[in-house]
Amino acid sequence: MSLPLLEIRNLAVTFGDSKVLHDISFDIPKGSITAVVGESGSGKSVTALTILGLLTGKQVQTSGELIFHQQDGSSLDLLKTEQLTLQKIRGHKIAMIFQEPMTSLNPLMRIGEQVAEVLKTHKKLTYKKSLEETIRLFREVQLPEPETIVHRYPHELSGGQKQRVMIAMAMSCEPDLLIADEPTTALDVTVQKGILELIQNLQRKKNTSVLFITHDLGVVMDIADEVVVLYKGDIVERGPAATVLQMPGHPYTKALLACRPALHTPGSRLPTVADFMEGSTGTLNTPIPEKPLPAGQKLLVEVKDLRVWYPRKKNWLGNPVTYTKALDGISFHLKEGETVGVVGESGCGKSTLGRALLRLVPIHSGTVTVDGLNLYQQTPERIRKLRRNNQLIFQDPYSSLQPKRTTGKSIMEVLQVHGFGKTQQERMDITVDLLEKVGLGSSFLHKYPHQCSGGQRQRIGIARALALQPGFLVCDESVSALDVSVQAQVLNLLNDLKKEYGFTILFISHDLSVVHHISDRILVMHQGTIVETGNADDVFHRPQHPYTQRLLDALPGRRGPVAT
Repeated sequence: MSLPLLEIRNLAVTFGDSKVLHDISFDIPKGSITAVVGESGSGKSVTALTILGLLTGKQVQTSGELIFHQQDGSSLDLLKTEQLTLQKIRGHKIAMIFQEPMTSLNPLMRIGEQVAEVLKTHKKLTYKKSLEETIRLFREVQLPEPETIVHRYPHELSGGQKQRVMIAMAMSCEPDLLIADEPTTALDVTVQKGILELIQNLQRKKNTSVLFITHDLGVVMDIADEVVVLYKGDIVERGPAATVLQMPGHPYTKALLACRPALHTPGSRLPTVADFMEGSTGTLNTPIPEKPLPAGQKLLVEVKDLRVWYPRKKNWLGNPVTYTKALDGISFHLKEGETVGVVGESGCGKSTLGRALLRLVPIHSGTVTVDGLNLYQQTPERIRKLRRNNQLIFQDPYSSLQPKRTTGKSIMEVLQVHGFGKTQQERMDITVDLLEKVGLGSSFLHKYPHQCSGGQRQRIGIARALALQPGFLVCDESVSALDVSVQAQVLNLLNDLKKEYGFTILFISHDLSVVHHISDRILVMHQGTIVETGNADDVFHRPQHPYTQRLLDALPGRRGPVAT
């Protein structure tokens, strides 16, 4: 029996007084894809960074063995290898695709130069040869116009294109081991499908071993040969992917499988990890009791022939001659108490539409009527009052929260500006009540954003949006980058709060399974237009437009097993 490429034996990592990996052991076989699965904080990325020797400092302590078997028959323990030797291995024999390509690529260097630098360092190629090889690599990872794109900067590329650049860079030296750390998180499902297929094709072609890190077992169903499930720094389950996914043995694995919205009745309460770990799944997947909507629902929002165009080219007088048409002739309506989902790929105009309904972007033509008022014909003072009733939950709660302001102050500021509460104590009481409603409690009053997890920050964003008791909420990709269990918690929370407050929701997402679960109706957007609309079940199960069918086909593990 041949040796594995990498043997991980009793690996432990401690940050100060906190032990984040507890003596874990598993192998990465040669020429196969091993997936490490778990939620944020489980130790997935720490494992990858330890393999590469990127965790350094006085507060970091590591123990165990990382035995790397090289092609020449020699072996070395990466934990005991000097940094100078590791520098020769990193990017050459072991390469990594980082989770966020925008922060991994140098914004001041053209992308071609960044890939060429790796080739010059490890393969000792000339600048001309390295650039030719970079163009070949870009062609291999299916980047458009590789001869042109090598001269662009990272900000000139889409998220999927930047991720392909990172893959080209990682594969440039044909490494023995490729580590992919959440390479598809928050990408559109169609882009995600393309990235997964690309990694699989390159892995087969080069016979590279892949350590694929993810929190999504749907993705694992599509790509992995072996699975390792991490929970709070411990391995709770491992084995062949087919066995682990079809017959999960540990409650945590069952939870990760069961949290996916596509497996449950729309509007039902989604299971979470806590439900499975505490053994309380008996009452799950039952519809949440809903207050009946009044007969003849009131029309809350009406959009007619809406166009949002941005000037792309101007003449010598400064007048626009060509436009980027973010929205081009959009018409639809929302009734009071409805949840309408908007789905589509990045760049289709989803977020622009949400902002247009709140008068946060200028429009080219058309009308937006909210509660009987033409939004773009109101005075600034009137708009300020209208915004009390129309709120936005941002996609990234971390960047929308002031990092130097506590949770309590962030919410109380909203109340004070709009005249809610006569005294500071009254506003404090309202804030505590809001935090209780979103499942956080008063202990979060004095916490800063960096002290909260992603799911907790999203709950703070929801509490802040609800502070003014709005009748209309725009949720802009508010669960797109969350772990599946945290995503389930937030979806459950939105459904619960909607039943209590009766607000209307425009729910924006690129994931049709999530939109289907929470929505009454769905709008499918493509290139600034609505290509399909209808009842949520009809659009999800009986799509009419080829674009909608393509979005559904790209959903990872859509027809995978249901954990019980």
